[in-house]
Amino acid sequence: MGIQITPSILNSDLSRLADEVARIGSADWVHVDVMDNHFVPNLTFGPTMLESLSRHTDIPLDAHLMIEDPDRTAIEYVEAGCGSVTFHVEAAGAPVRLARELRAHGARAAMALKPATPVEPYEELLPELDMLLVMTVEPGFGGQKFLDLCLPKIRAARQLIEKHGVETWLQVDGGVSLETIERCAEAGADVFVAGSAVYSADDPDRMVQELRAVAEAASSVE
Repeated sequence: MGIQITPSILNSDLSRLADEVARIGSADWVHVDVMDNHFVPNLTFGPTMLESLSRHTDIPLDAHLMIEDPDRTAIEYVEAGCGSVTFHVEAAGAPVRLARELRAHGARAAMALKPATPVEPYEELLPELDMLLVMTVEPGFGGQKFLDLCLPKIRAARQLIEKHGVETWLQVDGGVSLETIERCAEAGADVFVAGSAVYSADDPDRMVQELRAVAEAASSVE
């Protein structure tokens, strides 16, 4: 699978999203932060916007649902055109059932962990997941400082993935930049969400390529 870079459009010019996505042509996915002002103290996008955006890009959409009751509404994001849907285990009532429903509807099923949520209690869920997201900031806002205290959790998650012999991707989200992506890749992450680092750059697509190069170099070190 290799390294994947997934820019977050939360940090882009939200008044011209289609144009902003066109500026990251080298990206593997477009990361869309969905917030409901309940699970996190911010309000952003919904399925209608995602459906519109999906018609204006060939880059697949990766929806990160920071919402209450994802069991009830997650499938709406698949129907809106998302190729990957991530729910928070802290909000899901039946995570295994939800992951299976997402897969049955044709999307990649992913589960997110907030910084204080350990990975070990969810070890047995890994075969049900296409991706595990380890948050490296508290969810809710872009532009936060990377939390180094999450690095041991990334390492633990990678060890559990290898233990079970599954092909679950390991994503990190929060404060990912040229200064932090190397540490994440060395710890075992292979999918990287970067918002501020990409959209604050003069050339966002060049930044995508630079982030990929740094992560690939770090992940190849034995």
